[in-house]
Amino acid sequence: MSLPLVVNGTQRRHLGDANEPLLWVLRDKLGLVSTKYGCGIGACGACTVHVDGEAQRACSVPVGSLRGKRVTTLEGLAWAGPGLHPVQQAWTELNVPQCGYCQAGQMMSAAALLRRHPRPSDAQVDEAMRGNLCRCGTYARIRAAVHRAAQILEGA
Repeated sequence: MSLPLVVNGTQRRHLGDANEPLLWVLRDKLGLVSTKYGCGIGACGACTVHVDGEAQRACSVPVGSLRGKRVTTLEGLAWAGPGLHPVQQAWTELNVPQCGYCQAGQMMSAAALLRRHPRPSDAQVDEAMRGNLCRCGTYARIRAAVHRAAQILEGA
């Protein structure tokens, strides 16, 4: 089967099973390795990407369900033009990652949150990030980075 996909703004074709998880297409076929395999059941958040701007777990999304939708990975998160997305900039400024394995998913969830709530409360951050697990326990730095990204978005 030939399935058209738009990934990070580029038209692609998936030649294979429509039931294949998006995660494997991104990593194994398109070479976009920021999206990590964590649990395989959508519970840990390491594979979080955006589908039409909303955070989704790539391990649980069959590629065949994406016809006409836009997929964005961490590699495509940066603004159109040079430089980092405010979330990426905040993560770097605050030195958020420890081991770093979960951080792409964390950043994708944070970016989706900030699109909906440009000035989120701590409760909104906690709710949005709840499904993203960090084995290193960098949750306080993650929350601080989400708030810093909001400041960057406001121009502060």
